[in-house]
Amino acid sequence: MVYIALLRGINVGGNNKIDMKLLKQSFEQVGMTDVVTYINTGNIIFTSKNLSKNELSKILEEAIHNDFGLQIKVVVRSIDDVAIIVNALPETWKNDKDMKSDVLFLWDEIDDETILEQLIIKPDIDTVKYVPGAILWSVDKKNVTKSGMSKIIGSKIYKQVTVRNVNTTRKIYELMQVQNS
Repeated sequence: MVYIALLRGINVGGNNKIDMKLLKQSFEQVGMTDVVTYINTGNIIFTSKNLSKNELSKILEEAIHNDFGLQIKVVVRSIDDVAIIVNALPETWKNDKDMKSDVLFLWDEIDDETILEQLIIKPDIDTVKYVPGAILWSVDKKNVTKSGMSKIIGSKIYKQVTVRNVNTTRKIYELMQVQNS
């Protein structure tokens, strides 16, 4: 099965630095195969057999701790999980000069549609959708500072998500499909 490991908070603002070549080696040393990294922010596509996503997360978190001395949360999603998310993204959503569109990948502990009730969503500014495994959030760039999205930073929920923009999410899925073929 093809998976993506999404690492939270690496190589951001000079913190939790991990070299992607070394991270790839770390994944391979714990039995992951066909390992491919995408950009420097902790997106690792790999294949594995006979392990649950939960087991994979634990193995990878332990490997990162052992090899890099970092306590990093690893969210693992299968190609089928990512397909559901990507297919739910409106085609018009982009991350560009006019629009900010993100996918907030949820920890399993908060992966439920009721999570939307805990967010500050401004319906006249924000477009927000829940899909299993993620919250999809889009706002016009001119309204980013007025958006409820900015209120999530520093909240309890923020510590239980890892965010990728829609362009990155779509590219991850494309790379996963290549691995799957």
